[in-house]
Amino acid sequence: MENKRAAVLVAGSWGTALATVLADNGCDVTVWTRRAEQADEINRHHTNSTYLPNVVLHERIRAVTDMAEALIGADIVVFAATSSSVREVARKAAGCIPQNAYVVHAVKGFERDTLKRISTILAEELARPESSIVVLSGPSHAEEVVRRCPTTVVAASMSKEAAEAVQDYFMNAYFRVYTNPDVIGVEVAGAIKNIIALGAGLSDGLGYGDNAKAALITRGLAEIGRLGQAMGAQLLTFAGLAGVGDLVVTCTSRHSRNWRAGSMLAGGMSLDEVLASMGMAVEGVGTTRAAYALSRRYGVPMPITEQLHAVLFEGKPPKAAVEALMGRVRTHESEEVAKAWLEAE
Repeated sequence: MENKRAAVLVAGSWGTALATVLADNGCDVTVWTRRAEQADEINRHHTNSTYLPNVVLHERIRAVTDMAEALIGADIVVFAATSSSVREVARKAAGCIPQNAYVVHAVKGFERDTLKRISTILAEELARPESSIVVLSGPSHAEEVVRRCPTTVVAASMSKEAAEAVQDYFMNAYFRVYTNPDVIGVEVAGAIKNIIALGAGLSDGLGYGDNAKAALITRGLAEIGRLGQAMGAQLLTFAGLAGVGDLVVTCTSRHSRNWRAGSMLAGGMSLDEVLASMGMAVEGVGTTRAAYALSRRYGVPMPITEQLHAVLFEGKPPKAAVEALMGRVRTHESEEVAKAWLEAE
């Protein structure tokens, strides 16, 4: 990838981590930020201390506040904004992205008002076919990627050529990339796992132990699969890196903002207090609203999401939410198993 140019929008923790991978692979990387002081810090000191303290950045990474400048000559453009701001960022970038540049996003969530997936938003704002956009997702905390810890992710696209090109841009000795054609499945998994991580933080914060968290992760995966399948995803995707892999790491890692937010809520803090103290986006909060609406749109039962929605937005005590989950009417673990029993009878 020598002499290739990459643009990363924006310079948060994950955007900076992906910029590091691209720079390690020989790309000249320009990251875009709204804040002049952040750009100055990156350019002068090769640090981004607000998001990744105690990390020295690659000298191939530079920062600018001018969107058009960031995109000049870009061979690959990576969107790493929050789900709530990605449309705004894409709108600013529209018209500046070179026609032949690959467009990648590493955003995990849905648009709150429209409930649209991120690749759909980018296709609308950039006037590009959705089939050309690549989703980069998987178990990958920025704090570990910038330290070159072994990490494995998925590049998903309806275009095999685009997915494999992005795979080549990012693949190296510590960052392994698989390809997958199931864009819907990868996007749904990446979004909903943040809700389950909030629940895992609540469970741990209440002192409920490993048994409860294991159950929450497992049943959370079932919710992800039900909604994903209803939206057109392939179930096998949820058994892979973008599904169970990302779910496990987000529900168990000290780096997970969603887990930390859930734990704080269990400790008695209000949602506003939690968000103020975090200082960075907690994607699971907005995604809970969106997934709650999607479950009703598609007629999909999502009891964990429903109870978390009640805790976050309806004032339900966390303990009462757990009791509601445990006290649900008895049911089968798998509808497929139940169907097999009925057919056997």
